[in-house]
Amino acid sequence: QVQLVESGGGLVQAGGSLRLSCAASGRTFSSYAMGWFRQAPGEEREFVAAISRSGGRTYYADSVKGRFTISRDNAKNTVYLQMNSLKPEDTAVYYCAASRNYAFRPAAYEYWGQGTQVTVSS
Repeated sequence: QVQLVESGGGLVQAGGSLRLSCAASGRTFSSYAMGWFRQAPGEEREFVAAISRSGGRTYYADSVKGRFTISRDNAKNTVYLQMNSLKPEDTAVYYCAASRNYAFRPAAYEYWGQGTQVTVSS
């Protein structure tokens, strides 16, 4: 079992940047692929980015490709989401999640953080 805690959300103007962090507890962090998802009010939870166990593979939703970067530091039990060139449509609650396999669907992820709010103003 792994516990996940997100941080780094906040209010930022369009065009700005934020870096989200997800700190994991547990002794098997490196055994999990990690993902970031987001959910806006009235919307379904949406895939944002995923990273493999070693960090060697990444995948992004088309809507964030070229603007967001997912990374992980297994020595620190932490996964990051660097968000640049933010747009108002990026406004959502952002969640990190852990999966036994590299995946893109929310249902594939076993453990979830509590979420952190990102608000992008115009």
